[in-house]
Amino acid sequence: MIREEIQKTEELTISQYGVRSRDTLGRRVPEEDDAVRTPFQRDVDRITHCKAFRRLKQKTQVFLEPEGDHYRTRLTHTLEVTRIARTLARAMRLNEDLTEAIGLGHDLGHTPFGHAGERALNEIMATHGGFRHYEQSLRVVDVIEKEGFGLNLTYEVRDGILRHTCDPLCMTKEGQLVRLADKIAYINHDVDDAIRAGVLSADDIPANVMKTLGYRYSERINTLVEDVISVGAAVDRCGYTPEVGAAVDEFTEFLYANVYRNPVVKGEERKVKRMIEGLFDFYMKNKDRMGDEFLVIAEKEGLERAVTDYVAGMTDSYAIEMFNDIFVPMAWTVK
Repeated sequence: MIREEIQKTEELTISQYGVRSRDTLGRRVPEEDDAVRTPFQRDVDRITHCKAFRRLKQKTQVFLEPEGDHYRTRLTHTLEVTRIARTLARAMRLNEDLTEAIGLGHDLGHTPFGHAGERALNEIMATHGGFRHYEQSLRVVDVIEKEGFGLNLTYEVRDGILRHTCDPLCMTKEGQLVRLADKIAYINHDVDDAIRAGVLSADDIPANVMKTLGYRYSERINTLVEDVISVGAAVDRCGYTPEVGAAVDEFTEFLYANVYRNPVVKGEERKVKRMIEGLFDFYMKNKDRMGDEFLVIAEKEGLERAVTDYVAGMTDSYAIEMFNDIFVPMAWTVK
């Protein structure tokens, strides 16, 4: 079978630090092997064909409802992360398919309006465990997709999705690469978008960051990719050299101070909070307006959990549409 030939190739090409698909810890519900695809390749397909993945194209990365076609969305961010991660995995002789699956699935649980929506749901759910997008990403693939049956992904992919942001580190080196690729992508493309929006100019980037990482978007990504490869090719943990790591920390601090907390960028966040709170309250009182799969979740895990899942899954445009439909009076037409 083709799958067996692929797995024989993995034995020769994947280093001792990578995960061969034949050695997967398996799925929560055991399945027969596919004739063509390895377990991790099947996970890639399940993620890219799921509804939550398609919705990422209409979810905010940083800029809320930006005017212009060239700003990143949660989907383009996901694709950039995945490409960087696969480049790293190939150079370091790790499992590219496992890396790709984690990369494509890592942000499936993000809310509408990016981290502004996440913060709003976290406040609402404060007495019920809070809300964190990486935990929600795992809920999407385990509980919500396929009308409540989930995607039944491999353990390694599920671990990488859950731990792409939080501690402790992912159990696989492939998952650790996605964590690094996520940051490599967002610290560079968020600055790129901020410059495009006129929030920053290229000259605002700290001089030490540009000197160490590069003066152009592509140059900085290349520097970071090569640095990670130089450090991680022969060890079981992924990271940067001290000099580059210090520059990444300085770059991140600069982003938080000048982009993520910038009043120009975040001026609409108060509206997001009110919108998320309004929608949450409405569906708590009108649960029948959600789909049947969320009513099943309500019976099993409580109404708060079901409403959180429903609101978190909305795209920006659908959340606005529902808010307008529920709370904004229709214009009277005089005939």
